[in-house]
Amino acid sequence: MHIQLIAKREVKVGFRNPWSYSFLALFSLFSLGLLIIQSQSYMTGYTYTTGTMLNLILYLLPLMTMLLSSFSLTAEKEEGNWQLLSTYAMTTSSFLVGKYVGQALVLIAIVSFGYGISGVAGLLLGKSFTFSTLLFLLVFSICLILLFLGIAMVIGALCRNRWQALTMGVSIWFFSILAWPTLLISLLSFVPYTWIKPLLQIVTFFNPAEFVRIYSVTRLGGGAIFGPEYYKWMYWMDSALGDVCFVALCLLWIGATLWIAIRAWERR
Repeated sequence: MHIQLIAKREVKVGFRNPWSYSFLALFSLFSLGLLIIQSQSYMTGYTYTTGTMLNLILYLLPLMTMLLSSFSLTAEKEEGNWQLLSTYAMTTSSFLVGKYVGQALVLIAIVSFGYGISGVAGLLLGKSFTFSTLLFLLVFSICLILLFLGIAMVIGALCRNRWQALTMGVSIWFFSILAWPTLLISLLSFVPYTWIKPLLQIVTFFNPAEFVRIYSVTRLGGGAIFGPEYYKWMYWMDSALGDVCFVALCLLWIGATLWIAIRAWERR
């Protein structure tokens, strides 16, 4: 009951937040840019154009998710709303799960609207995305939102104000999206050669952007670009077992980040 009330409140606050509409305009413009890229491609499956589209989504959505969501949590502390809410018979877990659900609905609505704009524009111009492409991009985007929203919950629980949340969110985004390949190459150069492959596969599970990208590219038929280190992954990822494992991994990641956020919020 409390989760539903907090989620409804979060949806109302989210759609009243001017930052939400700023990101809505940005993502709509971004979606139109994807439409232009797609209109220049005449191939299906995983191509250079598809890879570019996935990378652009990977750059924008995690940052947008972490900033909007972590700011929402730190605002509860700065404005004193949590002190008021904590006087009611409501648990911390209900509060944070409700925040998670409400923010997820707001962000998914933003992404869906952006893809809807690009779909309508494509129909008018005669160069629309195919339905399967739009659906794939939407699912890919929702996965990123749900996973990085869990990280945003941890950031909001740990930080005392918006400036700390901004610094931590941008730092995590930088290391997990931009600096990840460089960090891996640097760190793995210090371990024995026989350890590189298993370590590379293990650390992949600790970066949600990376395992979502690998799974998506594999499902598009481009898994060979990852090289022999992920050769065995290509078989089980491109099967029904791969779908089950991917969903289980996503749920595990979301559950773990929410649990950490709840514990951190209570200690604070």
